[in-house]
Amino acid sequence: MLTIRNMNRLILQFAVATLTPALLLALGALWGGIWVAVALIYLTAMTSLLDRLIKRESKAGDATFDNSLSIALALTHFALIPLVVWALAADHLAPLAKAGVFFAAGLWFGQVSNANAHELIHRSTHGLHRLGMWVYITLLFGHHTSAHVLVHHRLVATPADPNTSRKGESLYRYIWRAWTGSFREGYRAEAARLLRIRRPAWRNPYLIYIGGAIACVMVAFVFGGGRAVVAYLAICAYAQSQLLMSDYVQHYGLMRAKDINGKREPVGPRHSWNSPHWFSSALMLNATRHSDHHAHPARHYPALTIPAEAPMLPRPLPLMASIALIPPLWRKIMDPRVAALRNA
Repeated sequence: MLTIRNMNRLILQFAVATLTPALLLALGALWGGIWVAVALIYLTAMTSLLDRLIKRESKAGDATFDNSLSIALALTHFALIPLVVWALAADHLAPLAKAGVFFAAGLWFGQVSNANAHELIHRSTHGLHRLGMWVYITLLFGHHTSAHVLVHHRLVATPADPNTSRKGESLYRYIWRAWTGSFREGYRAEAARLLRIRRPAWRNPYLIYIGGAIACVMVAFVFGGGRAVVAYLAICAYAQSQLLMSDYVQHYGLMRAKDINGKREPVGPRHSWNSPHWFSSALMLNATRHSDHHAHPARHYPALTIPAEAPMLPRPLPLMASIALIPPLWRKIMDPRVAALRNA
């Protein structure tokens, strides 16, 4: 077991990896110039370079730790969203700087903030769960709070799961199917849960998800007009696409087998793709250790490991997501690997 000193060092690695680009992004939104370029380079080229240069994996830590970093990242998210929307809607930045802020912010919200919200919605503490929920609501993706926990984790690696990508399915087709399917199935799961525990229909959290999203858009309009609304909708759509790209890559083509009675096998390490690369794993709070997360959804991110039998992506997760933008290249790389796993 890691010592307390080593555990603190491990958490510090996550903090530096995740909060540094948020600071650079804030400086870029305020002053543009070199700060925008550095934020963008940090989240793209530097991440890729460090993944290539540093081969070691970060060690798994003790599952008992405080939630300070998760809370700090959520609060940073709430501060960064209005700042980015203001920067995109105002006139103090040049068009090129605005483009840089847009792409860097979308990457941070979609990879770092999403990973943190994902961590929080799995917490049993009501306050932490609600904190993650509101991060998703401000990304206009509140339904993911219900759909991920009640649908995806229960039905993963089956055709019934909207967020499990099929072999041969392009990313673009998947994004539409996963978004609409998870919204619909999440609502059904919440309605069934309320019926089961005999609660009134108005207690469905979808009212909060939709109402919160409308409120966020109205706030953007009140303080920034139509330009702010357009900027806000665009940055949320980009961040949501990053989240869905991760799901697409991490579950592509992996299905649970049926027994002779038609029952699906239990979720196991072989039903998620993983990536061991040190820096992108730290940046995404070990979301790249996906098999262990599905086996132990309540396990805190520093404690996640990669089981020996878990399928491995040939490149880091962010790079594989970029490759998925080119469906023929993606299928050329991944389809033989899926076929080999199925044959095995």
